[in-house]
Amino acid sequence: MKKYKVKSLKLSDPVISQIARLLQVAILTGTDIVDNLRMLRLTVDGELLNPDAEYSDHFDENLNRLLEEAHNLSGEDNAR
Repeated sequence: MKKYKVKSLKLSDPVISQIARLLQVAILTGTDIVDNLRMLRLTVDGELLNPDAEYSDHFDENLNRLLEEAHNLSGEDNAR
């Protein structure tokens, strides 16, 4: 039986940062971190895994919407 060498890859700093952000979002929204991690998309660059650019853009857009909504809700509470 042939043994195949498995290529070893490392997480880049941006991926580690993204995982931290996903954990923060999960805590703040009460969502399951596993569900957030399942949406993470990575690309291979040599021996490093990096966040997929389209995924990162989509995540940032959603996070900005969430922050805007939280800000608007905060403003409504202060108006009462």
